[in-house]
Amino acid sequence: MNEPSDRNLTPKGHAMTLQELASWGLQDVAFVKRVMVNDEEAWAIHAANGAEMGMAPRRELAFAAIRQHDMEPFSVH
Repeated sequence: MNEPSDRNLTPKGHAMTLQELASWGLQDVAFVKRVMVNDEEAWAIHAANGAEMGMAPRRELAFAAIRQHDMEPFSVH
């Protein structure tokens, strides 16, 4: 059995550090999550690493804003 390593393999077999793995897709995806702000529904936009990037009053607007920045939106429940 192989010993655990701090390197992982990408789908093409290239070695990747844990830091690289954690930031993989950071520039390509954003997550949208329903939140309540002052008793009103809003949609928080987060980077792949969890950092908040913005808010929108409607889900469709959050997705549109993400796409305008050449990123792929994903919903988080």
